[in-house]
Amino acid sequence: MSLALPETDPNVSPRRLAVLAVPAILIGVLCALILWTLEQAAELLGDALYKTLPDALGVDPSGWWIILILTLTGLAVGITLTVMPGHGGPDSATTELMGPPLPLKTLPGLALATLLSLAGGVSLGPENPIIAINAAVIVAILARLVPKMPTQLAVLLAGASTIGALFGTPVAAALLFTGILAALKAGGSLWDRLFLPVAAAGAAALTMHVLGAPPFAFDLPDYGAPKLIDFVLGTVLTCAIVALGLVMLYAFPFAYRAMHALRHPILIATIGGLLLGILGFIGGPITMFKGLAQMGELLQDPGAYDPGQLAMIAGIKALALLIAAAALFRGGRIFPATFIGVALGLLGNALFPSIPIGLAVACGIIGIVLVVARDGWLALFIGLAVAGDISLLPMLCVIILPAWLLVSAAPEFRIVPPPKADSAPAVPPTKQSKRARGGAPTS
Repeated sequence: MSLALPETDPNVSPRRLAVLAVPAILIGVLCALILWTLEQAAELLGDALYKTLPDALGVDPSGWWIILILTLTGLAVGITLTVMPGHGGPDSATTELMGPPLPLKTLPGLALATLLSLAGGVSLGPENPIIAINAAVIVAILARLVPKMPTQLAVLLAGASTIGALFGTPVAAALLFTGILAALKAGGSLWDRLFLPVAAAGAAALTMHVLGAPPFAFDLPDYGAPKLIDFVLGTVLTCAIVALGLVMLYAFPFAYRAMHALRHPILIATIGGLLLGILGFIGGPITMFKGLAQMGELLQDPGAYDPGQLAMIAGIKALALLIAAAALFRGGRIFPATFIGVALGLLGNALFPSIPIGLAVACGIIGIVLVVARDGWLALFIGLAVAGDISLLPMLCVIILPAWLLVSAAPEFRIVPPPKADSAPAVPPTKQSKRARGGAPTS
């Protein structure tokens, strides 16, 4: 991540941590409330678009209506990005999960574009824009109330809070920030440095539970005792899904260049919406939206889908993710990637029933999320959380290792913006430096 985090005093006292935990918890609650408000607004608007309005007009909401609504969603997003101050912030295709705080003037446009994307059925999640919104809000508030608090720490707490709220547990934030903090040269206990992010993430997660947010877990059969054959089949399945994810990764810059050849934001987003509508028409509502509720549909009765249907669902969702990410829609890629992983895991179980279904689903999620998020802890957590079976943990901790070797040398799943003219290097970058930047071609 590009965000520079402040070094922590290795001699920080328990008393100081306890005092700082109070604003951290308040930050967690506020970030959760902002996320909940955005998601509730998106749900209400989505229900109006796909239930209330078609019922009133007497039309089928699963037919041509999908094409119409997604095309109009693209048009509305394009107009938003054109006329709103700050143009809705940076293109989500170019952003990491966390970054420097945005100017406040960009937040209304970013929030509106995100709301339209979530409600309209675009295959992106809320994670990137809501982290950016929360970080900007928290930095602005603390700049007035606690001016001595470092900006980087405020961004860190906002990011941890939002991740805790998104996944309903502080564990995801703790695992993700373990990797970030481990890269720092600051001394002291790792748990001292994780104390405030975990406090903020825990408060955010509890707030989401109190507000009735759906849990990030599903009811799958228990795994049982580990078997050697499960390790072999699970490793093969995970690596095969990583390979499919890498195909998506290398196709992403081509999709981005093709969409941005249209040049104008309104045209890019409108055509993107039309293409997403056609995919939604073919695949049905289960291939639309961010994917959390749709995962529940898949996992509620896995036997209801044959291998051909599962392959089609995963393929359409993968194309929808590429188009949505390339066509200026604001949103994150982790939630739709998780849905793709679930569909591919179920496909693996359908083709090879000897693979336990919980293990197959977890392996599918790990394979795709590793490529999209480039974080082993996050992939492991989401795979285990969706499967909901702690007995899978020893097996998954080993299966993820060869999969990581396939991903570690690949570029990031994002478009790296070209350097500005005044900061361009005097000599062409080496292959090694391209890889260090993420290496993905740009438009």
